[in-house]
Amino acid sequence: QVHAVESGGGLVQVGDSLRLSCVVSGRAFSSYQLGWFRQAPGKEREFVAAISWHGVRTYYADSVKGRFTISRDNAKNTVYLQMNALKPGDTAVYYCAVDQDTIATTEASEYDFWGQGTQVTVSS
Repeated sequence: QVHAVESGGGLVQVGDSLRLSCVVSGRAFSSYQLGWFRQAPGKEREFVAAISWHGVRTYYADSVKGRFTISRDNAKNTVYLQMNALKPGDTAVYYCAVDQDTIATTEASEYDFWGQGTQVTVSS
């Protein structure tokens, strides 16, 4: 069983930055594809960013492209989401997700394990 634990959420102002972290258990971390998703109140969960196992390929939702950066540190079993220029529309619970397949994906249904989420609130 793989466990993912997110941290780093909080209440910030418009234009501020936050960095989310997600520590993933398991010795196979370096082989996992990893993703971040978010869910705002009354909305469906949506894709934010994904990174391949080697970190070479990254994928972003259009709404965050140029503002958010996903990265990983395989030595620390950790994936990060650096969020800059935050907007009220970024307010949501952010989830880390683990995909044991060989190709990174933007589809939530392809991910095998999920964290509990961390709340990000952007106040205007």
